[in-house]
Amino acid sequence: MTVQFPTDREGDVSIRPAERADLLAVVRIENASFPQPWPYDAFDRFLGEPGFLVAVVEGRVAGYVVADVTSSVGRRVGHVKDIAVHPERRGEGVGSALLSRVLAVMAAHGAESVKLEVRRSNERAKRLYREFGFEALRRVPDYYDDEDAIVMIRKLE
Repeated sequence: MTVQFPTDREGDVSIRPAERADLLAVVRIENASFPQPWPYDAFDRFLGEPGFLVAVVEGRVAGYVVADVTSSVGRRVGHVKDIAVHPERRGEGVGSALLSRVLAVMAAHGAESVKLEVRRSNERAKRLYREFGFEALRRVPDYYDDEDAIVMIRKLE
């Protein structure tokens, strides 16, 4: 299922399940976004999962999100494992569209809450997550090789 969202630039962003043909673009965005990027095989393993979505703008993959829902102590918890937007598309609403859609997917799969980890220094991402109702839960020292993570959580309704 493809869902359309308006962007801050000409054209709309379409959110749809990731396909094998998207993986090279996803890996390129990952490599441009993170100092410790996931390898191709990591994304390949998530193909077919409901929480692996891509954002398409003007016919090109502009971003992606990888998330899942698991049971923990009798509760269904969503986990945003990875989300990134192509550097040229940041600030256009692509990340918001991806996050909005994946939260709906996780809610549809029974998640009662959603968690994610973010670099302590990534103010732009933390601001986006706060706009979506996420709150800082705790700091995890050296979660990334060179930096602490902030675990953020949000309850779903």
